Amino acid sequence: MSATCYDCIVVGSGHAGSSAALSAVQYGCRNVLMIDKCPEEWAGGNGYFTAGAHRTVHDGLPDILPIVSNVSTEQAQKIDMDPYTTDDFSRDIMRLSDNRSDSDIVRAVVEGSRGAVQWLKDYVGVPFILSFHRQAYEVEGRQKFWGGMVLSVEDGGKGLIAAHHRALHRAGVQIWYNCPAVDLIEQDGAVTGVVACRNGELLELHSKSVILASGGFESSPELRRKYLGDLWQAARVRGTPYNNGDGLTLAKKVNALVRPPAPSFAEAGCHSTCWDYNAPLDHGSRVLSNQYTKSGYPLGVMINSKGERFVDEGEDFRNYTYAKFGRRILEQDGGMALQVYDSKVISWLRKEEYGDGIVEKIWGDTLEDLADKLSSKGLKDKARFLETMQEFNKAVGAHRKKYPNLKWDPSVKDGLSTESVPLPKSNWALTIDEPPFLAVRVACGITFTFGGLAIDPETAGVLRDSEQKEAVKGLFCTGELVGGLFYANYPGGSGLTAGAVFGRRAGKEAAKLASY
Repeated sequence: MSATCYDCIVVGSGHAGSSAALSAVQYGCRNVLMIDKCPEEWAGGNGYFTAGAHRTVHDGLPDILPIVSNVSTEQAQKIDMDPYTTDDFSRDIMRLSDNRSDSDIVRAVVEGSRGAVQWLKDYVGVPFILSFHRQAYEVEGRQKFWGGMVLSVEDGGKGLIAAHHRALHRAGVQIWYNCPAVDLIEQDGAVTGVVACRNGELLELHSKSVILASGGFESSPELRRKYLGDLWQAARVRGTPYNNGDGLTLAKKVNALVRPPAPSFAEAGCHSTCWDYNAPLDHGSRVLSNQYTKSGYPLGVMINSKGERFVDEGEDFRNYTYAKFGRRILEQDGGMALQVYDSKVISWLRKEEYGDGIVEKIWGDTLEDLADKLSSKGLKDKARFLETMQEFNKAVGAHRKKYPNLKWDPSVKDGLSTESVPLPKSNWALTIDEPPFLAVRVACGITFTFGGLAIDPETAGVLRDSEQKEAVKGLFCTGELVGGLFYANYPGGSGLTAGAVFGRRAGKEAAKLASY
């Protein structure tokens, strides 16, 4: 077995791993190696499949404008954007986790978010844009941002990973693909490298530090069943097929602490979203990537095969509910649901997700006509479907009569409800009665798992499962492998931000070790 020495070794080629490698170089590492089990054509991990959304604290539009490249002076005069404070960001993570998230980890992400975004722009060269297409609606001639998250990346996750890999090339970081890490090297209680398999040969790769950024276990049906439950074997993998829990396996070598404890990973859950029913089962599309998302449900209704609604589509803004509604779809008969819209809102649906050639569209000139066509697409009870639509429309009308001054506005929680039905739609409720009618089929797309390794929030050092819970010298973690941050749900855009925050910290600490 041959041996080679490096200043820092990063396991994983995605956004978090790239952030860690670049930070290590910035702070002084001269010989950084990144390894990934995937072939080069799958480089970028799950980050490649995202919309590039980054959630960060900010002081409003004047604070954000210098970061982005898609806003003219004239456009800026027609934008409404409230500041997003540290309290706002912290509160959003905590409320969506029912206060289960580790407050110290949350604080690190929130307080490090603005600096991480600026670093991604200035040091990495990420081309940030204002997320008009996902996080704003034009209302009365003004672009109104909602839901706290305002930043995206030009060309989404593809643009994000391309920027990272240009920066990695400039920084001289070596990248080995088709090179899985199979073990950690440990000496005197410290991690001093990895054993990797390259071209069929086992290599001892020695280093002062190893940074694990290999994602969760969402791509493994067996681990999903083991840790999340039998139901999850049927979920569609939204991103890379190479996130098989390898980081968890490696960390067992040093008795790493996991949060929550591994048998209880179901408590943490996962990011699961409304996903195109016709998407591949075990991996995302490198071409369509995030376009398989179907996030327009606040504008319409979601109905299961029995013809019944099963979620409050207007419970909150989309980016506070989309990561949990996938599970609710998975729980329905056949793991399928139907999103239904009428002509009043079809033009408001994002063309990236609902455009021609992107999704199978099922049209009807009447609701009865639509129901007939849906009967061959998984709808089992046509009569109940029509009853549900009639009850919904009646409830919308009753609420409008009761509150005649309320106005439909998708950029705020407008209070337009169907409060008289057992499961109300709390906001944005409009009658579905103007032809043509559109339905699309959706399933559950699993994005990433929330359980993972416990880390020191200041250094991103992996903690050992002992009474002292001290950090394992030389071992760091970032990205979706970090545990204790999210439980059951999360505010959109915070995952990429967390990957950059802890990636920067891990890289900085790795450089300190390399200098000794």
